[in-house]
Amino acid sequence: MKQMVEQNDTVVLIDESLKKIIVDTNWKTDKIRGIGVIDPKTLVGKEYGSKFVIGNKQFWVLSPSLQDKLQGLRRQAQIILPRDAAHILMNCSIEPGQTVLEAGIGSGSLTIALASAVAPNGKVISYDIRAEFIEHAMKNLRQSGLTQYVTTKIKDVTEGIDEKDLDAIVLDIPNPWAAIEHAWKALKVGGYLCTYSPLISQVEQTVKTIEQYSYIECKTFENIQREMVVSKYGTRPSFDMLGHTGYLTFARKVQVL
Repeated sequence: MKQMVEQNDTVVLIDESLKKIIVDTNWKTDKIRGIGVIDPKTLVGKEYGSKFVIGNKQFWVLSPSLQDKLQGLRRQAQIILPRDAAHILMNCSIEPGQTVLEAGIGSGSLTIALASAVAPNGKVISYDIRAEFIEHAMKNLRQSGLTQYVTTKIKDVTEGIDEKDLDAIVLDIPNPWAAIEHAWKALKVGGYLCTYSPLISQVEQTVKTIEQYSYIECKTFENIQREMVVSKYGTRPSFDMLGHTGYLTFARKVQVL
């Protein structure tokens, strides 16, 4: 593992409030929100894990983990949070070398998680109908160093899927039921479907449609996360509980029910 920051490295800067900012050492001198004016090249030669001062703030410099990349990305749309992304990776059995399609790129948070999981020889295909979302998400992918694993298309998934024999398909769109048939045709046998929906009415319509095709293991989850605050005075639940964000529905393709 690298001991010092090198040219071309991407690092995460973490301040004392644990706010995270991803910085590419190839960037030009600029004002970075949360830091101030910085020449990223001055980070080269810093020791990983060390603490240093920028302006009137202190930061640790570390090599970014997947969670750092997700928490430090620049948002343009609501993102799929790390707790839900982890659930998607596990329940869709995403592994290196696979080919995964997502519809609804948003700010690219799930794209980053999927790309990290399928690397170094897999790929993620991302559909979105909004060119500006794709452009913004790809900036976050470049910042995370994962663009080589991602192909984007300006395309409506409810009108069809070009690819075949996909290992998994994730639908983060308002009407996932409209793409269920296309997903079944595009998945390999044993491949996984996942839909992400904020409303239970969306889940109900999606599950009804899933039941019309040869899918098994259809399940829906809601993830509620609460941190426990441990101190020398005792332990209590955090007052900042991460409540409802969306429902995750999973199903697996078979040939005949």
